[in-house]
Amino acid sequence: MGHSDNQLAYWDGIGATKTFTHPLDRGWLTDLDPTARVLDYGCGYGRLMGELSGYGFTDLTGVDLSPALVERGRRLRPGLRFAVLEEPPHLPHPAASFEVVLLFAVLTCIPDAAAQRALVAELHRVLVPGGLLYVSDLLLQDDERNRARYADHAERFGAPYGVFTTSDGAVCRHHELAHLRTLLAGFELVHERPLDVGTMNGHRAQAVQLLARRR
Repeated sequence: MGHSDNQLAYWDGIGATKTFTHPLDRGWLTDLDPTARVLDYGCGYGRLMGELSGYGFTDLTGVDLSPALVERGRRLRPGLRFAVLEEPPHLPHPAASFEVVLLFAVLTCIPDAAAQRALVAELHRVLVPGGLLYVSDLLLQDDERNRARYADHAERFGAPYGVFTTSDGAVCRHHELAHLRTLLAGFELVHERPLDVGTMNGHRAQAVQLLARRR
């Protein structure tokens, strides 16, 4: 979750103290061999890797932009493999290095659509043909508080509707479902499900999870 366009100071500061909550649907991964190579992009403090390790997965790699979040992960889960992203979204791995990539609440931290496309293209590169990209992210909300945040940010900065600034200073983006599907146009959509999640600042929000297969 620590990846963002230019917000390293946030994720190395208050962002490194946050609790992340998007749930992993174990049923979507039941057909995978436990030795499958799994990358958690924007791994934060390794919550999902810890969960997968508990399910018996043995080849887990987590990367994040924030050294503070990575250090937190190493303290909490010293047996897992973490790395700091030096030049996001570039990954220091050859093509077809992973069978699965997790991308949980990362796109919300990347307001710029071109940067989102670049990230998805890089994840496509490092996935094997037939590999799975598991995305969990936040949809546009229809409550008054969020509508006001979207409109204010769009008016002040000319940003796409859905971009906003949190009360503690992070610039985030909520998405139209069609936008997320378009980002994954180079993949075959396998599963999609709506869900309600807790945000890092303690609110409830509508989200979506998509499981897509690399063509």
